[in-house]
Amino acid sequence: MSHWSDTLPVPSGQRRDQVPRDHSIYPQLLEITLHLRQAMREHFVQLTSRQGLSLEERKHTQAIREKEALLSCLIRRMINLLQSEAASDLELQVPLPSEDSRGDVRYGERAQLSGQPDPVPQLSDCEAAFVSRDLSNRGIDISVFYQSSFQDYNAYQKDKYHKDKNTLGFINLGTSENKLCMDLITERLQERDMNCIEDALLQYPDWRGQPFLREEVARFLTYYCRAPTQLDPENVVVLNGCCSVFSALAMVLCDPGEAFLVPAPFYGGFAFSSRLYAKVELIPVYLESEVTVTNTQPFQLTVDKLEEALLEARFEGKKVRGLVLINPQNPVGDIYSPDSLMKYLEFAKRYNLHVIIDEIYMLSVFDESITFHSVLSMKSLPDRNRTHVIWGTSKDFGISGFRFGALYTHNKEVVSAVSAFGYLHSISGIAQHKLCQLLQNTEWIDKVYLPTNCYRLREAHKYITAKLKALEIPFHNSSSGLYVWINLKKYLDPCTFEEERLLYCRFLDNKLLLSRGKAYMCKEPGWFCLIFADELPRLKLAMRRFCDVLQEQKEALIVKQLEDAMRE
Repeated sequence: MSHWSDTLPVPSGQRRDQVPRDHSIYPQLLEITLHLRQAMREHFVQLTSRQGLSLEERKHTQAIREKEALLSCLIRRMINLLQSEAASDLELQVPLPSEDSRGDVRYGERAQLSGQPDPVPQLSDCEAAFVSRDLSNRGIDISVFYQSSFQDYNAYQKDKYHKDKNTLGFINLGTSENKLCMDLITERLQERDMNCIEDALLQYPDWRGQPFLREEVARFLTYYCRAPTQLDPENVVVLNGCCSVFSALAMVLCDPGEAFLVPAPFYGGFAFSSRLYAKVELIPVYLESEVTVTNTQPFQLTVDKLEEALLEARFEGKKVRGLVLINPQNPVGDIYSPDSLMKYLEFAKRYNLHVIIDEIYMLSVFDESITFHSVLSMKSLPDRNRTHVIWGTSKDFGISGFRFGALYTHNKEVVSAVSAFGYLHSISGIAQHKLCQLLQNTEWIDKVYLPTNCYRLREAHKYITAKLKALEIPFHNSSSGLYVWINLKKYLDPCTFEEERLLYCRFLDNKLLLSRGKAYMCKEPGWFCLIFADELPRLKLAMRRFCDVLQEQKEALIVKQLEDAMRE
């Protein structure tokens, strides 16, 4: 997913009660702004119109064009507001420069006066947020945040690869979805016990989730998490997805402006979820890839790193309310040992922090020599009233479209508060019935689904890592999840987040969607997340596109090195 918000600021906007009273100045301001835009664009044309530029100069030109786009957004917002006020208050018809079919102003041409005002420029969705007179400041913030976070994913949705209908479409190896067992899941969902239509399923549900589903979730987690005692259905809340659960927890555990600690790199969807409603900051606890005396493993989380991040945040005046852990980890794929988990939980208790543990990949461990230990398997927790577990079926069962996420917590106050979000984020009764039937058939899960899923994950992982080894691309070796965390630093010169972004854009240009390290708050530029849980023909085609991009990048770097040598 693209994070355009890295470069594009969100305008604070002007409150409606701050509109100037002297409306007569609007035509003058509008005329000045139009002249400013024309002068600015002519200036940028002069800056970027040179031919035969070197690679370094082309990058500089690209940076100039990005600044132009940013300034254009801001000026268009001013023009829209001023034109609207001038026309409505003084009945003036203020012309705008004419635009071609791409929405760019034709330089050197003046708009002609006519009986009808020139059409308002056609803006992108993101630009439209800047010029909106209908959205609140909060609405503008949300709109820009959404567009900047999901613009590339939305492009993929509109142009998906299909082996027959759209062979040139996007292949998505950036969104963590398990597509390896669609045949098994489709067959299971078509069986007779899945098809049930009862009156209760067509009516409003219990906002916590239907009692029959919460009971089944409690039984399922007791069994697969190896809980020492039967888990209580009254401690379960079901919402439409794990991000909805996380967002609700952020709302009820924090006030706006407060924070959670999160080991980084971490799943970027949490940043979106915590900001959308709750306005909660996620403070990264940076993990390094290099092995040192103190960092005995790549991306190793230690209590010392947690304490350092916490104390630094407190020194800056931030109020940290909790620690977020993903186990198995996303995107690195590591699994925390019971000893490590206990140390993190004891750290949290020592500083009176809540702990949110996302275990959404707990059944996606494909290395048979590795055992996953759920926090729910512990006989005693340092602070069970502040320990909250999230799980869902999106990854382990490959049904992200069902939108199911569950919270398990011993804290009755948290259960009550999170349950309120079921009013907005509940699941349909029909889907809850199907989920209940799916989870309760442990014989099919144990004998058919899990063995097949683990085998296919293992084989896909073998294929993708063999390709990476052949390309001499380093990667973090893991035993769980749907992804490989790969190191493309050697294709960046210099090794910066800007170069990482440009490489990401090269992949997009070749209709391949990956996720780059900055989207995961990675401290080091050059890391990418590559999803391998896809059917082999599509995965092979994706890797051909991947290799083509890297070959182009390698050739561009050689040209740059030659140009640098000639300058010397």
